[in-house]
Amino acid sequence: MGKYFGTDGFRGEANKNLNYEHAIKIGRFLGWYYGARIDKKAKVVIGKDTRRSSYMFEYALCTGLMASGADAYIMHVTTTPSVSYIARVDDFDCGIMISASHNPFYDNGIKLLNSHGEKMDEETILLVEDYIDGKIEVPMAERDKIGRTVDYVAGRNRYIGYLISMSKYSFKDVKVGLDCANGAAWSIAKAVFDALGAKTYVMNADPDGYNINTDCGSTHIEHLQQFVKENRLDIGFAYDGDADRCLCVDEQGNVVTGDHILYIYGKYMKERGKLINNKVVTTVMSNFGLYKALDAIGIEYEKTKVGDKYVYENMVKTGNRIGGEQSGHIIFSKYATTGDGILTSLKLMEVMLAKEKPMSELAAPVVFYPQVLKNVRVKSKPEAQNDPDVQAAVASVADALGDSGRILVRESGTEPVIRVMVEAGTKEICEKYVDQVIDVIRAKGHLTE
Repeated sequence: MGKYFGTDGFRGEANKNLNYEHAIKIGRFLGWYYGARIDKKAKVVIGKDTRRSSYMFEYALCTGLMASGADAYIMHVTTTPSVSYIARVDDFDCGIMISASHNPFYDNGIKLLNSHGEKMDEETILLVEDYIDGKIEVPMAERDKIGRTVDYVAGRNRYIGYLISMSKYSFKDVKVGLDCANGAAWSIAKAVFDALGAKTYVMNADPDGYNINTDCGSTHIEHLQQFVKENRLDIGFAYDGDADRCLCVDEQGNVVTGDHILYIYGKYMKERGKLINNKVVTTVMSNFGLYKALDAIGIEYEKTKVGDKYVYENMVKTGNRIGGEQSGHIIFSKYATTGDGILTSLKLMEVMLAKEKPMSELAAPVVFYPQVLKNVRVKSKPEAQNDPDVQAAVASVADALGDSGRILVRESGTEPVIRVMVEAGTKEICEKYVDQVIDVIRAKGHLTE
């Protein structure tokens, strides 16, 4: 991670940590880097979510791009995966998504995507940061070299058509609930499900610039659970602000997490001979119950660091075809280069209709182990993590748990925090072993007072 950009873009509170001047500079650099630097006119596609500050950042990015000679194609309110798709198929030099995902409305972020719709490489990100800090000079475009903006709502419509084409089945008479989080999915998800014949019931699809993610969407799944039960729906899907993640609710009102989705679709792929390498890619935060369920059906798995970026990197390197996070970032590498919430919901519908089974039955084999996660603030993350006594305490817990649970101790990527997590047969056991490790961290003087 760089000075400004983390694993999911440059993110912060609008006009505090992230302001319009940052956006102008990002546009200025990208317009020159992909354009005048190599004696061409750059084409950049931009999307945004529904938060109020997204309009400010959209105009600022366009200003910077045009000042450097690039043409900015504006998709308006749309999802992150739609920008990724259009950047890839419509021959753009790069893509930009303005969103802070599941964060509250007053936060925002700028995500950069390459011409393949993948997250921008670290080398280019570091050059962007050097320009923001004044270490690189970029010339202004002049006269006929100045860029323009292009209304590109057609790109969003093309993406909607792509999603519709993904379904192998009609959704006729299936009662589907959609929680659009008052975010980017509000103008896309219902159109897709309606076109496929579903009886679509929508909630939180009335964005006002301030209500994105507020008590709704995938981070507040309890409202969709109630909605599904009250309306006696067959299934429900909840998205986050930029719709790159999806969680599901079965017909009984139970939550189907990203781990369940990996199991359900991984098994479906294996049954059809489509699970290349016989592997599913997870992060270290997937529940122990997922691994037990995969073991039972003979599917192998790989574990990456937390972040869909690392999941995708593994998939590119190994050729594995499905991976994701418990939070609902699921990547189907045959169809997308990033997590796509609406695509994920279509793939779950495919399994349910193909197997003619309710979602509750499909998800039942994944039995979650109780989990306790505690964060402790430390003076130095590496010193605390690498302390021999701390490592010995972690090893002792791992030995005690055996194959009946697991312990994970990792550093936060953004805070001076060590996360201690244990999964085991009961919550009491989890609490006991988490506290056991934290006691050693405290005794060794690593905690901040």
